[in-house]
Amino acid sequence: MTKPNSNERTFQFFNEIGIINQLASNAFESRLPDGMTISQFTVLNWFTRVDDEATPGRLATAFMVTKGAMTNTLKRLEDKGFVHIRPDEHSGRRKLVTMTAAGASARAAAIVAVEPLLKEVQKQFGASDLTASIPFLEQVRTFLDERRFR
Repeated sequence: MTKPNSNERTFQFFNEIGIINQLASNAFESRLPDGMTISQFTVLNWFTRVDDEATPGRLATAFMVTKGAMTNTLKRLEDKGFVHIRPDEHSGRRKLVTMTAAGASARAAAIVAVEPLLKEVQKQFGASDLTASIPFLEQVRTFLDERRFR
């Protein structure tokens, strides 16, 4: 058996991340409350992590989806009372989206709902190893995020 070259190793690295993302997303979504989808949760989580207000276009760019797909997700979140969409008073066409208190509560409830999964992962791999991996993963994410705008 030949030793993998660095390109194969780098591909394997991203392949593992992709598989982990798919498995984790499915496991996470199966535990989300009130028919919430992973797409809806990630939008609510974005408001907690990044900013308290955004245009649908900014969110579509952040999630690398079409404006139509983001509009659909936002409409479903609005129907649930989790976001508020209003016209931008400085622009006749743009809209601004904010997370409501109900949305913040739904996000918190989603995290509580997945706590058994989170605890199982911590037990399997150890909180310290998981914590130690975060800075490296953040560096990779930051690199790829900045690279997409070149």
